[in-house]
Amino acid sequence: MKDKNQKKKDLESLHSELEKAKNVFLTGYEKMTVQQDFELRKTIRGAGGNYQVIKNNIAEKASEGTPASQLMKDLAGMTSMAYTSKDPVALAKALTTYAKSVPTFTFKAGMVEGRVIDIRQIQDLANMPPREEILAKVLFLINASAQRLVTAISGVGRNLAIVVDQAAKENKFKG
Repeated sequence: MKDKNQKKKDLESLHSELEKAKNVFLTGYEKMTVQQDFELRKTIRGAGGNYQVIKNNIAEKASEGTPASQLMKDLAGMTSMAYTSKDPVALAKALTTYAKSVPTFTFKAGMVEGRVIDIRQIQDLANMPPREEILAKVLFLINASAQRLVTAISGVGRNLAIVVDQAAKENKFKG
């Protein structure tokens, strides 16, 4: 059993983690085996996140004054938390994929960039393309517009040169 000082340290540690984390996913882990829990932790680390089993009342107290306070209210049942300050899509994809293979692992709620989201929105987030793919598409669109502009500008000069050349061949410049 933990003494009062250790519980206070745990509360402060969880509070500091919740202050840093921009993206938090609350999950239920009832009836999971040790091997399944080990695989889950490995999956979350691979996605750049952290995982922690939390006590509901400690989580509610620790979240006071953080963006996660709305998320941690009125928790019930066995609760765990996956969180990251990096890419929420990668973590949501990893958790959703894991939840498909282990039916006892369930989502309760989430928070992305300080905004509380529900289970359906977590699924939508997991279905988004990765951050790198979105950035590549945006860069392609920017580059395509610039490329079209250069082509149009160079086309004016090219067309002028063709007209002048054609006029010279047909002796249009003789007075």
